[in-house]
Amino acid sequence: MKKHKKRRIYRKFFRFIFLLALVFFLAFFLAGGFTFFAPRTWQHVGDFLPRLEAVLPANQQTDAPQEISTIDRLSRMIFLKRAVDARIDKEHYVKLRDIPEDMQNAIIAVEDNRFYSHYGFDVQGIMRATLVNLQYGEVTEGASTITQQLVKNLFLSHEQSFGRKAEELLLSLDMEANYSKSEILELYLNTIYYGSNFYGIGPAAKGYFDKKPSDLKLPEAAMLAGTPNAPSLYSPYVDFMLAKKRQFIVIDAMVRNGYIDKSTAESAKIKPIYLAKPSE
Repeated sequence: MKKHKKRRIYRKFFRFIFLLALVFFLAFFLAGGFTFFAPRTWQHVGDFLPRLEAVLPANQQTDAPQEISTIDRLSRMIFLKRAVDARIDKEHYVKLRDIPEDMQNAIIAVEDNRFYSHYGFDVQGIMRATLVNLQYGEVTEGASTITQQLVKNLFLSHEQSFGRKAEELLLSLDMEANYSKSEILELYLNTIYYGSNFYGIGPAAKGYFDKKPSDLKLPEAAMLAGTPNAPSLYSPYVDFMLAKKRQFIVIDAMVRNGYIDKSTAESAKIKPIYLAKPSE
């Protein structure tokens, strides 16, 4: 009986410590995080612009005023959009209207099923990951949304640290403020790595299936959507059976999230996949 009582006390104690740490982190992020991380973040973004553009936005050069002017907001928006524009592959860029809904739904279902309900980061996912990371004293588990993955791939290193995660969150908020969900999804599909040296949905569809993205069927879309999680493992050129298992996971996620019914899912799972011959 005493042991159970001690366990309850320990649980309450660790829960209190976790909540205290979370409150401290959020307070720091909201009160001082913007001042501390934002200039460094925006300088990284500026590295991808022409030399004359590699400067901080107007509202980041000094202490941010209490009320940001319309000119400052416009300056920041233009800076971000030009930075994004400098990082995309215009030659192989595919508009969202030319990407099948099955492909869009598959990537959302498996990578960020709350994509349309959050503002750049998923609070529930962050709380879960924060608990795990606090236990280990380092970032060992992520909770990255599609928006976070996008800014990481466009502007940031893959370093696992709290500082880089804070930069990622700040840029994600700016992306959500300046781009629609459709635009963010379009950018993500065109910049994510699909394995086997294929960056973007255009090269991936052509490379794996010798098709335009608009011609992708559900089984192919689900297989492609499964690769970004671990491209070196789930590329069908690396291990087709592992890619097939991952495809099943994606299809099941689409069922859970209401994008397809079970009958459609079972049919997609058994349809044969014909890969294009790998280029030398």
